[in-house]
Amino acid sequence: MKRRWTPVFMVATLIVVVIIIIVLGIALKKYIPSKEEVNLEEYLGLQTQEDLAIILDRQQQELTGKYMNERAYIDYETLHDCINQRFYWDSNENLLLYTTPTDVVRVEAGTMEYLAGKEQRTTDYTIVQMQGEKVFVALDFVELYANVTHEVFPEPNRAVVTSQWGNINVAQVKKDTELRVKGGIKSPIVTTVEKGSVVTVIETYEDWSEVGTQDGYVGYVQNKKLSEAEQQVLAHDFPEEIFTHITKDYKINMAWHQVTNQEANARIAEVLASTKNLTTISPTWFYLNDNNGNIASLGSVDYVNTCHAHGVEVWGLVSNLENKDVDTTMVLTHTSVRNNLVNQIIAAAIQYGLDGINLDFESLSVETGDAYIQFVRELSLKCRANGLVLSVDNYVPTEYTAFYNRAEQAVFADYIVVMAYDEHYVGSDEGSVSSLSYVTDGVVNTLAEVPAEQIILALPFYTRLWQLEPKDTAADDPEAASEDYVPYTITSTALGMDQAAAVLTDHNTEARWEEQTGQYYAEYQADGSTYRIWLEEETSLEEKLKVMQANNLAGVSFWKLGFERPSAWDVIIKYAGK
Repeated sequence: MKRRWTPVFMVATLIVVVIIIIVLGIALKKYIPSKEEVNLEEYLGLQTQEDLAIILDRQQQELTGKYMNERAYIDYETLHDCINQRFYWDSNENLLLYTTPTDVVRVEAGTMEYLAGKEQRTTDYTIVQMQGEKVFVALDFVELYANVTHEVFPEPNRAVVTSQWGNINVAQVKKDTELRVKGGIKSPIVTTVEKGSVVTVIETYEDWSEVGTQDGYVGYVQNKKLSEAEQQVLAHDFPEEIFTHITKDYKINMAWHQVTNQEANARIAEVLASTKNLTTISPTWFYLNDNNGNIASLGSVDYVNTCHAHGVEVWGLVSNLENKDVDTTMVLTHTSVRNNLVNQIIAAAIQYGLDGINLDFESLSVETGDAYIQFVRELSLKCRANGLVLSVDNYVPTEYTAFYNRAEQAVFADYIVVMAYDEHYVGSDEGSVSSLSYVTDGVVNTLAEVPAEQIILALPFYTRLWQLEPKDTAADDPEAASEDYVPYTITSTALGMDQAAAVLTDHNTEARWEEQTGQYYAEYQADGSTYRIWLEEETSLEEKLKVMQANNLAGVSFWKLGFERPSAWDVIIKYAGK
């Protein structure tokens, strides 16, 4: 019996031993920290000896910079998008621009010199380097105009850039420890952090913290290896840029005067006589007329003199909408052409003795956004140098108009005009031109970007009469089966206040008040069609003026003179004017 059990016992023992070894192996594999080290060049995204990792405010950037001739260069995209949007790159003329409160700084690619206004300055390094389509700007130059600092660390190349100042959380490393790619002992090691080192605590989790080292590495350290985090103030002595504005000490009461020929200028005295307490008039005199940045003009010195005699300022409107053959994008994205446009506008303002410029550039593409803002910057400097008020017309804020960058406009322009109309327009479904909620939302959303004292609320004197004409035979329409099919054709006509009232009288129709839109609404049938109208008149106008007053805005403007009736001014003067 003993001989029979001995082999069985030995086999069982062997199996147990093997199981123990396997379990221990699994345990060791699970609980023993990994010694694997990352390839730092790969980890930092470096592919050539010139590549430079950019660690900006303790975050490694996707795009790499360059380290050339012992100078650190940052790629333009990161500079503009993450550090300071005021740096503008003209890819057509290979120019880097930066606009200060008084000057435009201009750098040609591949040079050591730059212009600050008219002053020539020289550095001991190439400021802008180009490699193919990529643009790199020396961080030493960036530090002249942006509130940033940087420090370069070699092998592998990395630049620690700081642009955000204020309180940060820091902790001290209690003993030598590994900085890992992710939180976990099996994650590869980035570097070893020595005892006593101070790290920035980016985010704290249950057992690990994401930290940044002073020499530019970002990774994870076990919490037990760190002291308790405490706040530290990051500060940098950098002179703040001070921007000033030309503003009025009264509530602006402005209106646009549509002028389509020189003869219309002669009627200005009559136009002014039909208003009350008007402080500002904006005649539609100027428009972009060719791809060289030249403008067409309907200006008149006599017109301006007449307005001044009545105590009314003249802010000439400049538009990009009249000449459909002009490529606005081409004009704005070429610095030399843009400069010509600015000079043309200023020359016209001086020629006619204007008090200000009202800029009305519409229907721009997203790709033109940065160039448009640079145009506003450059125009504002020359307006201010010549004592001209600059106001800029804007749509109500929406996601798809965010590129108009109202916040940056407001830094340079004196007033931001919110065109709180065309809620419904030619080609849209029927509806109000300017409902109360549309106006209110437009103001609130603009206030998120622009100070109240710089906002002028623009309101309509007009409405639209909508005609809904049934389509002849829906069955013949190939779109009739669609869920979005509309069984009628929608057209509309713009009407002034008296015209709209006359339409209702002619059709023996009474309007009823709509709380939802803050307007009177009417509907009637005629000639086989349905007609709908949301009226603009004294009551609806006053509700919108209350929005201006409640938010303490700079004033109000109206499109356009001639669409109102005299009694509208009796309402307006309660809210705006001197």
